[in-house]
Amino acid sequence: MILGMSVSTFTLVHVLLSLIGIFTGLVAVYGFLKGRLLAGWNGVFLVTTIATSVTGFLFHSAQFGPPHFVGIVSLVLLGFSVAALYAFNLAGPWRWIYAATATLALYLNVFVGVVQAFQKVSFLQPLAPTQSEPPFAIAQGIVLVIFLALTVLASKRLRAFA
Repeated sequence: MILGMSVSTFTLVHVLLSLIGIFTGLVAVYGFLKGRLLAGWNGVFLVTTIATSVTGFLFHSAQFGPPHFVGIVSLVLLGFSVAALYAFNLAGPWRWIYAATATLALYLNVFVGVVQAFQKVSFLQPLAPTQSEPPFAIAQGIVLVIFLALTVLASKRLRAFA
């Protein structure tokens, strides 16, 4: 049991939060690329992505490992995002800081999604059973390059429309 739910129910809630976070994050980043914030999407993205990171810690209670590190980095990035958007109202440099930290937090959510896909999806798992094989590295490399480009573009374009 986790938070009064069976592990399978809690896992489903965690996965749904993650998928909502990824979807709304992609919509928010699209807005950044257009130089604007899309009303409502940013808040839902931040709440669901924070909830995803927090609930992720509840799965790994034993020893500190990579999932904990990713969760901590994500929450730090999201802390800057929330501060930039709600405390500093995207004034001055906080506009590009928001775009960069939100996009990088989205990347971490997608990164974990790729890890989970290679662990759980039946046709991907045999391609990289230990996640040290080339298909896994190539997939993660492609995701990284895409998100680095999105982070730079989003930061520049959202800042340009200040």
